[in-house]
Amino acid sequence: MEANKVVCYAHPDAPLIEDYRAGDMICSECGLVVGDRVIDVGSEWRTFSNEKSGVDPSRVGGPENPLLSGGDLSTIIGPGRGDASFDSFGVSKYQNRRNISSNDRALINAFREINTMADRINLPKTIVDRANNLFKQVHDGKNLKGRANDAIASACLYIACRQEGVPRTFKEICAVSKISKREIGRCFKLILKALETSVELITTADFMSRFCSNLGLPNSVQRAATHIARKAGELDIVSGRSPISVAAAAIYMASQASDDKRSQKEIGDIAGVADVTIRQSYKLMYPFAAKLFPEDFKFATPIEFLPQM
Repeated sequence: MEANKVVCYAHPDAPLIEDYRAGDMICSECGLVVGDRVIDVGSEWRTFSNEKSGVDPSRVGGPENPLLSGGDLSTIIGPGRGDASFDSFGVSKYQNRRNISSNDRALINAFREINTMADRINLPKTIVDRANNLFKQVHDGKNLKGRANDAIASACLYIACRQEGVPRTFKEICAVSKISKREIGRCFKLILKALETSVELITTADFMSRFCSNLGLPNSVQRAATHIARKAGELDIVSGRSPISVAAAAIYMASQASDDKRSQKEIGDIAGVADVTIRQSYKLMYPFAAKLFPEDFKFATPIEFLPQM
């Protein structure tokens, strides 16, 4: 028998009945009260006003937020409705002693914006928490005065993705933000400098699986594209080109050699790069195509019949 388990000493195997109104636990066999003052863990929703008023009956606040001053454990007193709530001059007897500060209001709005953006691109809570912490550090340090909070929040989300090993492109962040790519880029550099932090360099492998998955390509094409991009980097064929454009060109080359062909426009829409950018990287890689493909790749279209641009 477990030491902390409450049971009837006469009927240890009998199930207990909980009386929520009295807070008792009663043996179902003999009626013995084996536990009293049991805490009801159910909802503590009560209301003493008109049920149709639409007022939230919950008398508890939101979860504690350690990033806000006081942990956001303030109490808000609802508006009075009866005569007993007002004095002879019509002034409310019970007033909120603490209104939310401007700093907390800015933080709450930024946290809400970060959460909204993360929801749109399906980012996990760990990234949201890291982005919130980054914004809190920047806001408390007052290092980016004059910059819009929305731009700082977008840059913090971009940095959090990079630091958590699931980088997103600037265009992906721009798509869910109201801020331009240039402004997010400026805030990104300023935040790294202000917080004296750094992020890992992005590589083609960071985007390959996601791009191929969104394009509906099989694993064989993804493996080939990953190998092509890696070999192109090792042979120094695409020096100076961004990892995203190299990844897009590698996917294009691998898909054209397989049965699952994708156009430059389809790949560009997923990767967030222009068709001409993919063509420029592809032109650099095409003369070395025979060295780039893995040895076990099964060609549906031979290398000599690949698009030459």
